[in-house]
Amino acid sequence: MLVVRRIFLGKWWGSHDKQPILALHGWQDNAGTFDTLAPLLSLHTPVLCIDLPGHGFSSHYPKGQFYYLWWDGLVVIRRIVKHYGWEKVTILGHSLGGTIGFLYAATFPQDIEKLMCIDIAGPSVRSVPYFVQQTGGIVDQFLLYENFAEDTAPSYTRDEMLRLMLEAYKGALTKESCEIMMKRGAKPLASGDCDVKGDVFRFSRDSRLKYGILGFLSIDMTLEYASKITCEVLNIRGKPGMKFDPAENYHIVLDKIRKSAKKLEFYEVEGTHFLHLNNPESICPIIVKFLKS
Repeated sequence: MLVVRRIFLGKWWGSHDKQPILALHGWQDNAGTFDTLAPLLSLHTPVLCIDLPGHGFSSHYPKGQFYYLWWDGLVVIRRIVKHYGWEKVTILGHSLGGTIGFLYAATFPQDIEKLMCIDIAGPSVRSVPYFVQQTGGIVDQFLLYENFAEDTAPSYTRDEMLRLMLEAYKGALTKESCEIMMKRGAKPLASGDCDVKGDVFRFSRDSRLKYGILGFLSIDMTLEYASKITCEVLNIRGKPGMKFDPAENYHIVLDKIRKSAKKLEFYEVEGTHFLHLNNPESICPIIVKFLKS
């Protein structure tokens, strides 16, 4: 019998004598996304930042297994909660991480104390026809990437990788923030590998994550989940942040949460989608005040 062992890694900031906040990063990012915010928060409460499956230093899924990003994350959180024996959990999520926290709060409303989401209200929603039309292409692209041997993946110098990240994020990440993300987002090739000259790196994330977007929710399903959230909720939206399509869904989802949650606090803060990494001092006081309330 084949036994597949998966390893989930992360970073723990602050005291180990107290239950931490569980911090969840965004799509194709890693735990380093909290490297500037977590030290500030850890002066008030410990923070556990994890690499989700296929991200950062955590294990990739074996060949043949698809990534269902939100649902995989929901299971991972439940594993962590069960492992530590936490009765209540407080979640801080950015982007994809906020979506996973949203689903956990809706699925296990009695087991979560506070939910804090950065630049996301709930699952990204598109029309049902859109997802139906995209399904075939997503499956084929996933299988195509699955057949790429890891040792044939593109490799880069550190400067090349940094330039690629800056171009890909289109100004949402500063140069300093890209360098932080690369600490867990890049892995060096062994110097003994063929054709390797000097310091050469590959992205550590699983390339199949690009197409792990099946299992999205419709707006009706999202609102039904939102109606089950009863904990205290903090939502911080970047201004301009990330563009959502359709934009009105952001507040439609928040309005639904507001009806069932113990309380919902909403703030707009100047910054990009990565305001927590680029400018952590702009949101840290808001989070600390919410935690103490």
